Amino acid sequence: MTSLICTLQDHRDDVNWCAFSASRLATCSGDKTLRVYNTRDFSELPFSPLSGHGYGVHCCCFSACGQFLASCSTDATTLVWSMATGEIEAVLEHPGRSPVRICALSPDSVHLISGASDGTLALWDFPSRQLRGTGAVNETTMVACSFSPCSQMFVTGSTYGDLRLWDLDMNQLHVEKNAHDLGVTCCNFAPSILSGGQIVQFRLASCGQDSLLKIWAINKFGSGAYKMQLLHALSGQSAPVLTCAFSSDGQLLVSGSVDKTVAVYDAKNAVLLYTLNQHERYVTACSFSPTSPLIATGSMDKTVNIWRVEDGCSGRGGKSLPEESAPTLSEGRMSAGRSKLLVSDWSEMDVSSWLSEEGLEGLVEKFTANNIDGTELLSLTKETLGSELHIESVGLRNKLLRKVEELKSDSVCSGIPDEFLCPITRELMKEPVIAADGYSYERGAIESWINTKNRSSPMTNLPLLTTLLTPNHTLKMAIGRWKTSH
Repeated sequence: MTSLICTLQDHRDDVNWCAFSASRLATCSGDKTLRVYNTRDFSELPFSPLSGHGYGVHCCCFSACGQFLASCSTDATTLVWSMATGEIEAVLEHPGRSPVRICALSPDSVHLISGASDGTLALWDFPSRQLRGTGAVNETTMVACSFSPCSQMFVTGSTYGDLRLWDLDMNQLHVEKNAHDLGVTCCNFAPSILSGGQIVQFRLASCGQDSLLKIWAINKFGSGAYKMQLLHALSGQSAPVLTCAFSSDGQLLVSGSVDKTVAVYDAKNAVLLYTLNQHERYVTACSFSPTSPLIATGSMDKTVNIWRVEDGCSGRGGKSLPEESAPTLSEGRMSAGRSKLLVSDWSEMDVSSWLSEEGLEGLVEKFTANNIDGTELLSLTKETLGSELHIESVGLRNKLLRKVEELKSDSVCSGIPDEFLCPITRELMKEPVIAADGYSYERGAIESWINTKNRSSPMTNLPLLTTLLTPNHTLKMAIGRWKTSH
């Protein structure tokens, strides 16, 4: 079951794209602006709307930690915005000055790809904002792009109807011609990596003007060769399908169509679960929240609808979403989202959730009454706990302060890009490797985790389908450049 929980009506023109981070929702429009909302209550942030593009904004995407937002436009630029201030951090001018139709950040936030109306591609080193390489497909317009969960390759789709797999040196690894008759409109990798024997497999969803949503297997063989295999062609919508996205666990797939509907599928079994009909014009954008069972859909009716998947796929031939993935809006960010924030950025609600997780539920009421957020939490002392919060138990005060000290030791000083920190240790990585969940970790930390945590992903809590670890040379070089410059 899905329910519409709110409708955002701030844009003055077609909504072209929407994207979630752990705590934010960004939308962009033909009205030349981006708008950014807090996902706790979908209130607009003080610095929103973001106005810097000269023409309509086609696409936007967050960096892995949510620290930056990238957006691209007909004005031939990709802008990088700070999500702390709303200020423009960088202006990336597309080679050839052609209108930029699509942009995508790699899951490790080391690379950004932009695709233009003249068929050209630009690959940027995201931390340094430097152009790394270019590519092109003649006589077409690039309209779709998605990075693989390992961040080492990406797929593009064009109005020609083809899907092309590229590596980071801009070599074409595979071309699937006529993937969609009359043109591709969107593509999106599933977040998981499957492995068996000498084959590593990725899943890709694509949609197009042929009114179909397709699910592909991309197989990488031990020889280094790649092959794409069509697994399912879904015809749940009656007109061209303009947008598609996987949920963060890969279990659900959503798409939006010219027929004004939103379709939600069980991705594994290729079963249509729900058809949502509340938009009045073409549905042009869709996105799943990475931390809660929420879907955002944008439309040419100038609105963005926020939907909650109440019970996942339960009872409809699919699987339920994990119970811990389904908080009510009043619960705010989940711990998975909070873990991506510095403690100093925690809200009062985040602090209350942390207290409950640490077995300190009895302090929640006192902390809430005194408006203790992350910054206040880090500044607590034994004296203030006794004199201001009136916590009389010496043992309880000491236990709380030990927990706070653990938080401080886990919180690496600000200034280091979050994508350079190991998600487990929160320390600058020396030997980053890519695990089967698509995230990069410090080798020693993920090896220890796998040996002690029953092969679960530290980021998703889902089983790791393989213990294979791939060195992330690109990220290691980016960290080295950053260390040299600082």
